[in-house]
Amino acid sequence: MWWTLFHFLRNCQTAVHNTCFKMEHFDASLSTYFKALLGPRDTRVKGWFLLDNYIPTFICSILYLLIVWLGPKYMRNRQPFSCRGILVVYNLGLTLLSLYMFCELVTGVWEGKYNFFCQGTRSAGESDMKIIRVLWWYYFSKLIEFMDTFFFILRKNNHQITVLHVYHHVSMLNIWWFVMNWVPCGHCYFGATLNSFIHVLMYSYYGLSSVPSMRPYLWWKKYITQGQLLQFVLTIIQTSLGVIWPCSFPLGWLYFQIGYMISLIALFTNFYIQTYNKKGASRRKDHLKDHQNGSLATVNGHTNSFSSLENHVKPRKQRKD
Repeated sequence: MWWTLFHFLRNCQTAVHNTCFKMEHFDASLSTYFKALLGPRDTRVKGWFLLDNYIPTFICSILYLLIVWLGPKYMRNRQPFSCRGILVVYNLGLTLLSLYMFCELVTGVWEGKYNFFCQGTRSAGESDMKIIRVLWWYYFSKLIEFMDTFFFILRKNNHQITVLHVYHHVSMLNIWWFVMNWVPCGHCYFGATLNSFIHVLMYSYYGLSSVPSMRPYLWWKKYITQGQLLQFVLTIIQTSLGVIWPCSFPLGWLYFQIGYMISLIALFTNFYIQTYNKKGASRRKDHLKDHQNGSLATVNGHTNSFSSLENHVKPRKQRKD
């Protein structure tokens, strides 16, 4: 028995060693490829958590996609979880983190006298390091935000797991791993600053909407999406300035950011039309129908129009949670 156990443990150790060796070889190959494609990495982030190699970020992304695929199947015949208490804490935490990042980015840009038209990655000294430290938290927050989707799955709000939702979450985490390794400060500050501000509004909305008594007073859902679209347009404008009046910031990154912002504008515009324009037309039709029937449906003195940020499907039976 002991001899069998010894052989088993020895085989396990060999398997783990071989796996680690293969992963190290794979990571070395990736590093060589990235260096040839993007140039040398920024040494200021060497040794930082999750930044030394791409494999952890890639694995987290694959696991996220697997959960998105398998999670709804697992929950299909199970009762939805309430999650109300943890949702309040989670959204409050992300609201505070977003507010911290926004304030730190604004003060770092002010102290470093960042140039709005184009800002290099090595021209502001200690202020650059302040921006880098904050942007690491910005990158890490994209991993935390995977929980948005997991809560949708646990609450069986599968209609909220759209192509836009999944694409945005996965792409942001992966893009910002590359940003942090090659251009962790400089001209890339602008989009992160705007996004942090929008997330203060968005996660505060999510947190308040977790409390049923607050829902009738939440009126700014539509304007959050408008703010997101405005954010993408402003980021394209600011990024384009770096192309027109170039500095030491790599042009390739600027072109990539413009392309990525265009993809988000297309997806968010489609979401906005599907959610609000069609919903508005449906409401006008229902309103006319109600008047023809001699009544106007209201709930507790106001039209019952509450939904989540991405809820654009038929109303479901209300669940007591």
